[in-house]
Amino acid sequence: MKFKYNKEDDVLLIELNDKKIDYAEQTGNFIVHFSPDRQATVIEILDATVFLKQAVREFPKKVLDTVIPTFPQVANKVK
Repeated sequence: MKFKYNKEDDVLLIELNDKKIDYAEQTGNFIVHFSPDRQATVIEILDATVFLKQAVREFPKKVLDTVIPTFPQVANKVK
């Protein structure tokens, strides 16, 4: 699993695997890309800082202490 953050567009990409992307479906600020065999391959979170600010309120501190430091561009915005 790989994480990428595009600061300019405020999009967080979560690459789940290296499978070929066949199609995508969007629900709200989430876009999920699927392989031909219908497995999720990439998750895009649009307006990532808004999502992460909301997540800060919901996730246990232990989880946040693990996840937030991996995105230094976002860390200052969500605290």
